[in-house]
Formats: sequence, C-alpha cells, structure tokens
Amino acid sequence: MTGRLMLLDTASLYFRAYFGVPDSVKAPDGTPVNAVRGLLDFIDRLVKDHRPERLVACMDADWRPRWRVDLIPTYKAHRVAEEHAGAPDEEQVPDTLTPQVPVIEAVLDAVGIARVGVAGYEADDVIGTFAARADGPVDIVTGDRDLYQLVDDRRGIRVLYPLKGVGTLQLTDEAVLREKYGVDGRGYADLALLRGDPSDGLPGVAGIGEKTAARLLADFGDLAGIMAAAGDPSSKLTPSQRKRLTEARPYVEVAPKVVRVAGDVPLPEIDTALPRTPRDPAGLEELAARWGLGGSLQRLLTTLAQ
Repeated sequence: MTGRLMLLDTASLYFRAYFGVPDSVKAPDGTPVNAVRGLLDFIDRLVKDHRPERLVACMDADWRPRWRVDLIPTYKAHRVAEEHAGAPDEEQVPDTLTPQVPVIEAVLDAVGIARVGVAGYEADDVIGTFAARADGPVDIVTGDRDLYQLVDDRRGIRVLYPLKGVGTLQLTDEAVLREKYGVDGRGYADLALLRGDPSDGLPGVAGIGEKTAARLLADFGDLAGIMAAAGDPSSKLTPSQRKRLTEARPYVEVAPKVVRVAGDVPLPEIDTALPRTPRDPAGLEELAARWGLGGSLQRLLTTLAQ
C-alpha cells in the first residue's frame, strides 16, 4: 500500500459533526441529518486540504471488545447503555444520532469510500493495523488522543486532530508530542496507561498524573524500566511512588494490551483508492433525495472528481 493513506476514526468524527452542526439540519421528513452532512463536509475538507491517494473510513465493529473488558472490567463500563450476552454491548448514544449512523454507512458505501470494521475490534485497532502495513505516509484523522501512540516520524505517520470544527487541525508529529507531553509516539501509550483515562474507564496509577508519568518515562525509558525501578530499593523513585507503582502492579501487567492498539487485525481485501466517481450513482441519488444531503454531498463528489 503506497501513496498517502488517510484513515478516518469515523465514529469520533461523526460524534464531533453531530455536536458541531445544529440539529436543525434535517431531511425532508424532519429527521436530523446534522451528523451525516457534517461528516460529508469534514471528508470534503480533508480531501481538499491533504490530497490523500487512499482513504478508509474505519469503524467500530465492537466499541468495547470482550477481550479488553476481561482484562480491565471497568473499560468503558460507564458508557454501556445495555449489555448483551454473546454480542457487543450497546453504547450510550444520543437518540437523534443513532438513526444517522446507518445513513452514514450507506452514503459512504454508495460514494465508494472504503469502509472497514472487523468483528471483535475497535476502529482504533483497524487504524493501527492499516498503519502498520502501510508503505507510504499515513494521516490518521481522529478526535481521540489515544491514537497519538501511532505517531512515527520515521514512517511518516501523523495524527490530524480537530481543534475547532473541521477547519482547524493540529498536525501531530513527534515534535508536537514531545512539546506537549514529553514523549514520542511509542511513549504515549505508556504515559496514557500510567495517567489513566476516566473517559475510557482506565484507572491509571494512583497519584501519577500526566506530568509525573512523563518525568518517570524520561528517567527510566519505558514502562518496563519504571516497574523495574519500583522493585529496586536503590532506584531514585520516591517511597510514595514506589509504593503506588507496586500496589498498581496487577493493573500495569494487563493494561498494555488494553491501552495499545492492535496491529494484527485480520483486515479484509478492499480497494482503498480514493474514488473519482460514485460506486452506486443511482443508490446515491436516492439517498441524497431521501435524506436531503444537498450541497454537502455535491461538494464532496466535486472534490473527488478533481
């Protein structure tokens, strides 16, 4: 896979579109389509500004995989709307966003934008595997800082992080990470693990915040080095740090598999080339009329044709 590849953390982006575009944007039948149109506008702007040769909308086939929950039961537990035995749990999603997701999927498919979700994995894992396999530069578009762990200057992998709407993106490379967090991409997962993340139900290590985690990583190199120091009475850890890290060892032993994105997801064979013309023109025309996609869809199609 050569040429610039753009990977969309699709759910992250349509959530942002939903909250960023007024719900007065509606289909002819009165159904809100603010997330649909906002996402189309977002993709249009991304393609115009960054000119990827290939584009994949990565999906959450399972937003809370069982293998992660088995390791850390609190993982995203506060976001569960309903549990399902033998199937992915249902996530809390605004009532007027849920019906828009199938529309988004149908429109992307009709346009011909590659859309990939893999059973048992989150979109992050799909993104991580595409990035691992890429031979050319990669732009990851996400509002989730967890994916900073994939930033790699040597391989040309960066994160485009929306700061405001779709027009202002932070182009996140290793220099940005070092300035903001004191770590590179490889170190970000360890920092996140130590710091914890309440939004994902990750407890972290008590008493170790972001700055302390960065300082420990600078002193001891990586998570393994920090934990080795915790077991070494002669290390320069403070007694309280040594105590807290030792008490957190059961968490630290399992958390890496939860926090780090998978790089070995069984991806389907799929054409990731940026489409120039719609894959299903008749179906797309029907969707555009039914959902009132208007200028948002037309602008994207014009950009793709160029």
